[in-house]
Amino acid sequence: MSDTYDVVIIGSGPGGYVAAIRAAQLGLKTACIEKRETLGGTCLNVGCMPSKALLHASHLYHEAAHDFAKYGIKATGVKFDLGEMMAAKDKTVSGLTGGIEFLFKKNKIDWIKGAGRFTGKDTIEVALNDGGTQTIKAKNTIIATGSDVASLPGIEIDEKQIVSSTGALELPKVPKHLVVIGGGVIGLELGSVWARLGSDVTVIEFMHQVLPGMDGEVRKTFGRILKKQGMTLKLSSKVTGVEKLKSKVKVTYEPVKGGDSVTIDADTVLVSVGRRPYTDGLGLETIGVEMDDRSRIKINSDFSTNVPGVWAIGDVVEGPMLAHKAEDEGVACAENIAGLTGYVNHDVIPGVVYTFPEVASVGKTEEELKDAGIAFTAGKFPFTANSRAKANQFTDGFVKILADKETDRVLGIHIIGADAGNMIAQAATAMEFGASAEDIALTCHAHPTETEAMKEAALAVHGRTIHM
Repeated sequence: MSDTYDVVIIGSGPGGYVAAIRAAQLGLKTACIEKRETLGGTCLNVGCMPSKALLHASHLYHEAAHDFAKYGIKATGVKFDLGEMMAAKDKTVSGLTGGIEFLFKKNKIDWIKGAGRFTGKDTIEVALNDGGTQTIKAKNTIIATGSDVASLPGIEIDEKQIVSSTGALELPKVPKHLVVIGGGVIGLELGSVWARLGSDVTVIEFMHQVLPGMDGEVRKTFGRILKKQGMTLKLSSKVTGVEKLKSKVKVTYEPVKGGDSVTIDADTVLVSVGRRPYTDGLGLETIGVEMDDRSRIKINSDFSTNVPGVWAIGDVVEGPMLAHKAEDEGVACAENIAGLTGYVNHDVIPGVVYTFPEVASVGKTEEELKDAGIAFTAGKFPFTANSRAKANQFTDGFVKILADKETDRVLGIHIIGADAGNMIAQAATAMEFGASAEDIALTCHAHPTETEAMKEAALAVHGRTIHM
């Protein structure tokens, strides 16, 4: 293993491992520093992938136990084995992380197992997992260390009674009452898993609706759907205390605008109030890397920092903390290092909430367009009028398209629906090519599919829907 590299990546999450692979493909001598015993970062190990495995398994169970009858399927006494469900989740994770290790070997990428820190702008000292240190030289270093869970003052996460998303993926039994602090993507996804398996779930959210940052109409509608599914939502509420007792946790909250406090008992509390950039302990202050007031690394448009040869991508820089955003930035950054022109269109980064129904969006919200003073036209089509959704009996939600009032160019697309996570790819593709609402409306969509709702929403922009 050489101690001198063209590119060294610190962190092997989606941004880091993809950057390493692309750099190696471009003929650059590449190494990746990762302190976990498996590659893939938070996403593959304790984030995106294990949560999706549990979301899928719990959804299948819930359908079999509660929804099969409406299709004429008789299933009685349906049960689940939580241990086997967790084992299936772990098998998914090991298969994926092992796949990244295979790709590293295939592309001749050195994996240096340990924690790296800068001792100079081109020098990294690695505290090796097996003991001792290794000093390596890097012509270019990409910081791709991702993010860590955030908490609230006075709340100590023990991953047993008070858990982060990591602990919520490993609960040994279904809580009778799960309190989720934070109504964002992660809290609602994991809350959905345990609600389907029988937990009473209460979500306490500081804002007036769940899913802060998403389109207002989407947030309001999705909140109603969650309530219909049995979740209790305490909105415009702030947690003022969490007290851990021997067999329960007491959670105290009060209205944001002031008022009487309320205390409720929970078996488990999930703290899901966001994530923070993982930039501590990297020695960034040693080499003078500029940071913003949120501990994010400041970068230029090509992902370079103010220190020559040091680059940064993913959750440690500005923008949504999404795996696919980090992946695209990893590819672009590696290409820029190699002298090519790497580019990411940050105006077209889709986001998905993998509940049921799913929520997906790309581009601007109505609120953002109004705040920017941009005149737009909205077209909306409900799944209650979509033939495939009606046949499948999954009719919650809608597709909404926001188009520039003058040019008709699509500025944002927002979906609540059973297959929203897949449908948003069409929306992102259309926006990447600068499509107008008319372009989507003129595109022939297969029948019967949920995607026809996209065509009808585009038609609705001009007031000419067919099926409503």
